[in-house]
Order: sequence, then structure tokens, then C-alpha cells
Amino acid sequence: MRPAWLCRNCAAAWPCSRAQLDLVAEFYGHSLALALYLASCMNEAIHDLYILGGRPDFARMHVRFLGWLSLARRPRRPEHE
Repeated sequence: MRPAWLCRNCAAAWPCSRAQLDLVAEFYGHSLALALYLASCMNEAIHDLYILGGRPDFARMHVRFLGWLSLARRPRRPEHE
């Protein structure tokens, strides 16, 4: 849910644990694309926070959006399998 960047299902800060699992599945084998997507989302969330009158904590935003990505790094599956 924007501009607060909360999960529509559980109302936790997005990406919540469930969203992280869904993103890893969706971007399986494409960890760089996932990182770029999440960096873009983080940039939009920071912008939205400024518009709402807040001051983002950049370190916390980085952990929230990108800090968990090492879990998503897996080699891409060969297409013939």
C-alpha cells in the first residue's frame, strides 16, 4: 500500500517476509534484476516518505529493501531442465 509502503496482506513494512519469499520465487535465477527492482522501490519509498513530510533513515531503508538479498542469490536454472 503506497505511499506508506505496507503489505496489503499483513500491513507489515513492505517487503515483509511473505513478500520476500514471493519476490525470490518470481525473480528466481535473476538476483541482479531483483536487486535493481528493490533499489528502485527503495528510491520510490524514500521519495514518498519525503512527500508525506517524513525524514527517511537511509540505513534502515537499505536493510529493509536490500539487506535480505543475500538469501535470494542462487544460480539460474538451465532452461532445458
